[in-house]
Amino acid sequence: MATPAHPVKVERHDVPGRQHSTNTGVRPVHTYHRTPHGLYVARTFAGHRRIRHWQAHLLPELNLVACRYDFHGRREHDYYLDVATITDSGDVWEVRDLYLDLIVHDGLMAEIVDTDELLAARGAGFIGEAEALRAVQVAHDTLSGLAHARYSLNDWLATRGVRLHWHEWSLLSR
Repeated sequence: MATPAHPVKVERHDVPGRQHSTNTGVRPVHTYHRTPHGLYVARTFAGHRRIRHWQAHLLPELNLVACRYDFHGRREHDYYLDVATITDSGDVWEVRDLYLDLIVHDGLMAEIVDTDELLAARGAGFIGEAEALRAVQVAHDTLSGLAHARYSLNDWLATRGVRLHWHEWSLLSR
């Protein structure tokens, strides 16, 4: 069965308004913080069946959004990386999700997912050839870098001069 094509998802982060706009609506954000490499975001996932809380680092120079989730049940993965084009317009950041994602089990393995979505979107004309090829290049360079760092996200990012800070959910929920 062929994967149905869908347009590129575009998200907006209104930093002063503390709002995260996605294709499914607008959500309040409790933390925005500029970092040397981008923007840190943290918000709850009210009413979500699997996820309680989400943290992300928007990393424009790497074309990645590094996500960490707090699950209601057992941890499904350590990090989820979205391949994306990220623009900073001052108070508003825009994320153009380029379909490909990497799931990282820190210190164990990583995999590229949603290649079928990228191919379906390219076939339907939702994404151009140059942007699709850039997404593939970013995903494969990231996976290769993670492999060389023994699948440690922090170790790989350190080779790129990036250090991320994550907060424990229990501290954020106080």
